[in-house]
Amino acid sequence: MANSYKNAKDTYAKFGVDTEKVLKTLDAIPLSMHCWQGDDVGGFETPDAELSGGGIQTTGNFPGKARNPDELRADIAEALKYIPGQTRLNVHACYGEFGGKKVDRNEISYEHFKGWVDWCKSMNLGMDFNPTYFSHPLSNDGFTLSSADKGIRNFWIEHGIACRKIAEKMGKALGKTVITNFWMPDGMKDFPADRLAPRERMADSLDKIMKVKISKKYNKDSVECKLFGIGSESYVVGSHEFFMGYAVKNNMLLTLDSGHFHPTETIADKISSALLFVPEILLHVSRGVRWDSDHVVISDDNTNAIMQEIVRCGAVDKVHIGMDFFDASINRIFAWAIGMRAARKCLLNALLDPIAMMKKAENAFDYGTRLALIEEARNLPASEVWEEYCRRAGKPTGLKMIDGIKKYESKVLFKRK
Repeated sequence: MANSYKNAKDTYAKFGVDTEKVLKTLDAIPLSMHCWQGDDVGGFETPDAELSGGGIQTTGNFPGKARNPDELRADIAEALKYIPGQTRLNVHACYGEFGGKKVDRNEISYEHFKGWVDWCKSMNLGMDFNPTYFSHPLSNDGFTLSSADKGIRNFWIEHGIACRKIAEKMGKALGKTVITNFWMPDGMKDFPADRLAPRERMADSLDKIMKVKISKKYNKDSVECKLFGIGSESYVVGSHEFFMGYAVKNNMLLTLDSGHFHPTETIADKISSALLFVPEILLHVSRGVRWDSDHVVISDDNTNAIMQEIVRCGAVDKVHIGMDFFDASINRIFAWAIGMRAARKCLLNALLDPIAMMKKAENAFDYGTRLALIEEARNLPASEVWEEYCRRAGKPTGLKMIDGIKKYESKVLFKRK
């Protein structure tokens, strides 16, 4: 294997790429791993909590999903055995530890998440956070922050404020900035008579949430757009234009989810444009198949294009990369490991591209050479560099990874009732 990597290193050197520098850069870029893959977005607010509403759904019933925080943390720890590089854990507000007590969303506090913070600290993981604006009686009519009912709006405003305060304390405890992502599923199944009023109410509600002073050293807020959802096919209040405008106006982060646009639309080209007007971007990397189905990420053309754009823009420090998929039809450890590894593999591919040569040819209007370099880069030995990266990180690849996860499946997952 050492000879294979040496040959790959020499090959890349001919294209002006230092693989040792690439591996160092790659290892320093954190990817955010989402907790909700492990239990199908159910959370732990009640003993039988499960995903409902919000224009999203999971499909499948593979055995062994996590039923409580301890099982979920054990599954995450198992998945991390196969995931190289710096990792953050992204937690939704519905995953608090409430001790069997009824705690409504507007009453949650840092104490309900201290167990997660302590665990992440012990695992050397950073954290990210999300208010949960779905799976709640006050979201059943399809509206939260944009509801025409002032009482409902105020409830969800209080939830947003509580989440920002929790995230700030998480950041202080970990000594690492938390990104708090706001996504609201508000919308309608059929054509609305009034598109403006809900958006006016949404903007006003967000203004009230963001008015509360929170240290940007410990928490950064981001807003996430969506084209449609199940049950909101015709109208989503928080569209791309709405949240792009809101983020620009308020100089805050914009979240781009690769499954939240038209099926043939990639978010890669949006990155360079958005970065001209917002300070930073949060990505939710997913794989939509015909609709926003949140399939497990693989190293496909879309994911490679996203990572290429981040690198070619020189925006590694301005784009935060997080995963957002949930597949209940397969072993959930596989889902995490495959998706996280694929995203980092695509990031490696982007860092290994002979970008300097490509840009030199482009600046000389030598588009033939540029195209030739793009095509030749597809055949360079990136897989050998990936194998070396995993070897140095002590993470198994290939059949060893598969065998390890299958053992956990038989010893742990299949024994859960």
